Amino acid sequence: MEKVLKIGGMTCAACARAVERAANKVDGVEANINFAAEKLYVKYDENRVSVEDIIRAIEKSGYSAEEEIETRRVVIGVGGMTCASCVRAVERAVSKINGVSKAEVNLATESLFVEYDPSKVRLSMIKKTVKFAGYEPLEEQDRTIDKDQERKEREAKKLFRSFIISAVFTVPLLYIAMGHMTGLPLPDIINSHMHPLNFALVQLILVIPTIYAGERFYRVGFKSLFKGAPNMDSLVAIGTSAAIVYGLFAIYQIANHNVEYAKDMYFEAAATIITLILLGKYLEAKTKGRTSEAIKKLMGLAPKTARVIHDGKEAEIPIDEVEVGDIIVVRPGEKIPVDGVVVEGATSIDESMLTGESIPVEKQPGDNVFGASINKNGMIKFKATKVGKDTALAQIIKLVESAQGSKAPIARMADIISGYFVPVVIGIAVLSGLAWYIGGRDAVFALTIFISVLVIACPCALGLATPTAIMVGSGKGAEYGVLIKSGEALETAHKINTVVFDKTGTITEGKPKVTDIYAAIMDERDILSYAASCEKASEHPLGEAIVKEAEDRGLELYEASNFSAIPGQGIRASVNGMEILLGNKKLMNEKDIEIESLIDIAEKYAEEGKTPMFIAIDGKAAGVIAVADVVKENSRRAIERLHKMGIEVAMITGDNRKTAEAIAKQVGIDRVLAEVLPEHKAQEVKKLQDEGKKVAMVGDGINDAPALAQADVGIAIGSGTDVAIESADIILMRSDILDVVTAIQLSKATIRNIKQNLFWAFAYNTAGIPIAAGLLVLFGGPRLNPMIAAAAMSLSSVSVVSNALRLKGFKPKF
Repeated sequence: MEKVLKIGGMTCAACARAVERAANKVDGVEANINFAAEKLYVKYDENRVSVEDIIRAIEKSGYSAEEEIETRRVVIGVGGMTCASCVRAVERAVSKINGVSKAEVNLATESLFVEYDPSKVRLSMIKKTVKFAGYEPLEEQDRTIDKDQERKEREAKKLFRSFIISAVFTVPLLYIAMGHMTGLPLPDIINSHMHPLNFALVQLILVIPTIYAGERFYRVGFKSLFKGAPNMDSLVAIGTSAAIVYGLFAIYQIANHNVEYAKDMYFEAAATIITLILLGKYLEAKTKGRTSEAIKKLMGLAPKTARVIHDGKEAEIPIDEVEVGDIIVVRPGEKIPVDGVVVEGATSIDESMLTGESIPVEKQPGDNVFGASINKNGMIKFKATKVGKDTALAQIIKLVESAQGSKAPIARMADIISGYFVPVVIGIAVLSGLAWYIGGRDAVFALTIFISVLVIACPCALGLATPTAIMVGSGKGAEYGVLIKSGEALETAHKINTVVFDKTGTITEGKPKVTDIYAAIMDERDILSYAASCEKASEHPLGEAIVKEAEDRGLELYEASNFSAIPGQGIRASVNGMEILLGNKKLMNEKDIEIESLIDIAEKYAEEGKTPMFIAIDGKAAGVIAVADVVKENSRRAIERLHKMGIEVAMITGDNRKTAEAIAKQVGIDRVLAEVLPEHKAQEVKKLQDEGKKVAMVGDGINDAPALAQADVGIAIGSGTDVAIESADIILMRSDILDVVTAIQLSKATIRNIKQNLFWAFAYNTAGIPIAAGLLVLFGGPRLNPMIAAAAMSLSSVSVVSNALRLKGFKPKF
């Protein structure tokens, strides 16, 4: 039997070994720990031991353990949602299901993100719950971008059609109901003074098609109301129904010769409200469609076909039919269809869609190629290694979609408020109407107040304020090669006041180079040639740097014999009959090599952040070779920019303090955390957090994964390991740390936009409801007409989405 246990309380590699040892001591258990992922992979004989026995053994050793539940994550499209109250209703219904650990709805993308335990609940049960709550769950195949776009376009067309139908009948209805007030002529047959009943019945006939056009408000609104979760549709349905019922009562009174009821029929108010809200919903749907343009751009990058070699012949097939292992031919100017490895030919490939770098990358057999990149000048054949959902482009699209569908903490607050909002509004509308009626106003005045409050107070703008901004912001990030995995990461990044950079591969290139050669007894070319000849047999990165330098200079390399590596000190070998030692000061001292004349030079190199290596030939000091991990081109610029933003910058490294401080001085780093063991990086991040700092950790290696997970925001370099990328919240595709600045600036711009949206949404409702309730009347002002209330409500949603679209103009400032 195999299980995965989640382990808590580990802080270093020693802890990991202790957990593994405790588990393996249990009879019949074979356990392996993954410290970075904090997981213990266990194989055991279920006839001899249970999972509970293993957990008890781990807990006795001082750590916590629990069985990892295999959760499934799905995104379900949800149709029929119109406002933040709908969001709350769906989330509440799905969250109540046993086995569902997370349910988040995004109104802008009309999607439900669900995390659930498949052993306790089935996907079909979740969809049934959504349906029972009054909304339409969409099939999985309808969630592709193309299908989703088609569905949204159909919805927009349907809304436009409904608006046209409603408008065609509302315009003459308005003319008949209100034209006589402005002196416009009416035929005698429907004149309110001559034939009041005809006047009333014509209005009834004209309002029926508008009710039909707005049937969705009544169908969804009353259904939600009766289920105890009223939404925006409920407000419109109650308000317009009240107006229509009053109109029918007025017709009854007119038929009984009470002709004074012909003055205020309210059919035109109901029709105008429906027409204006349909127009607002149509404009909102069209504007919302523009928020997912970043995804559509990414989707459009992938070619539709691939040229595959089958039985020695080339055949063009749809990209969906490409299988792993297929040999694909790509000619100059064509796009690479899927990810793979070059097997024949050489070319240069434009990978800017993936990395943002405009300079083409040279490709030879054995090099990786990525789907949607552009082959510039040579014909190549490559073997497909990743197809469909596994390609780099598909993974990027998945990340962006996931971020756009996720919810920032600030959005949860708005959802909670709007969840209580609609019932409160209904209460305010009823109380306002009753208060005016009891206060001596007539039923018509009270009804106007009741309808106006209901119509103006729709929480649509609240529901759209956050998700639209997150959609545009995360899409904009993808354009700049900054992949933000969640709305939470996008929000947290704007609070960052300390950025911790891993040194190797992040601030520096991670590829040591020979920077200086000092020759004491022979030509420096000879020293380099002998050193490289010895290092050819070594696998040490510093040795590789020496070999590469010699090769780049075109130096002759000799055959080395009697090679031996001396751990922690250097190497020893024989070249051309000479005994050569290459290593640190300790090696020279142990072999009694006199290096007094070279000490000052070596120390100077060390102070500059370089690693000095002494070379001795036949027992005599011959010189010093300095090797350094070169600082990346943009490191200093990025750190200067972070300083201008008021952010403290720290560097974490396992290097000795002198080397680390030399690198820090070059790039202007404030704080150096040197000689830190890989397993202690997370602890150093925790110490900074304990000082009250909001910390972003930037790294690229497996040993950075725990620190990336510990930080408030983990930022992984795109060229880093899969484990680092998995642990991070933000991924920099270009491996350029200037993009750390882009990520923080984008977060600040997005949060500023969200706050603007929320402010206007709240301000609109805070001001609108009292005015609709008759506040101005108390001070001798006018009463708010329900038709104006409907227009204002529709415009509030459109203005919020339009404001979010301003983020499309975001450009990072360096």
